[in-house]
Amino acid sequence: MSVVDKSQKKSGGIGETVSVIVQALLIALVIRTFFFQPFSIPSGSMRPTLLEGDYLFVTKWAYGYSRYSFPFSPPLFSGRVWESPPERGDVVVFKFPPNPSLDYIKRVIGLPGDRIQVRDGQLYINNEPVARERIGQINNEDITEMNRPVDVYRETLPNGVSYDTLDLSTNSIGDNTREFTVPEGHYFMMGDNRDNSTDSRFSVGFVPEDHLVGRANIIFFSIAGGASPLEIWEWPSELRWSRIFSWVD
Repeated sequence: MSVVDKSQKKSGGIGETVSVIVQALLIALVIRTFFFQPFSIPSGSMRPTLLEGDYLFVTKWAYGYSRYSFPFSPPLFSGRVWESPPERGDVVVFKFPPNPSLDYIKRVIGLPGDRIQVRDGQLYINNEPVARERIGQINNEDITEMNRPVDVYRETLPNGVSYDTLDLSTNSIGDNTREFTVPEGHYFMMGDNRDNSTDSRFSVGFVPEDHLVGRANIIFFSIAGGASPLEIWEWPSELRWSRIFSWVD
């Protein structure tokens, strides 16, 4: 075989490798944009449902697509296409309205037209109290971030969706609010960790429908102690085995 033949074969091999990498990147981009996007939980606002160190998949097609469904949020169109409204109780990733470069994750509490208020820690929707039952306490710092027992309440929304909330304090700033009327085309979001959540009661405000990114569905990995998933030497002591491949309720 001549030197030219060897050079051509090597060049062809490199070209094929580059082609495979480009195709793989394009497939990954399509999956991330239209189907599933991974997210990590950076804060404790959704405790006990979601913990720091949880890694989850968000279903992108659940509510249709907006400019915020795409990387870098290009202004290709306004509103949503193939829109499907979220249901009350969904756990949703959305863009923070004051700064859409930031992703937030909360639970949908108020739909367009709803009146939302919290009185003495009790959630009211359209002036009706949401069913709320104290089910006990959690004394696990990994779940509560507190080195003491924390009261847990189970809320059940009017559509039957139930979930647990933490009550860290009996008189926090979020336990008594004004009445919020949700505008058309917007949603009212709250964290399950009611006394430690920046949500629609505060700076988040009402979330426009085009800011919705997707619905949280499944936790595919979870590690405690602030460890990185790449630090495999931490897995024996920090991996939360019971949370891996669990559904987000």
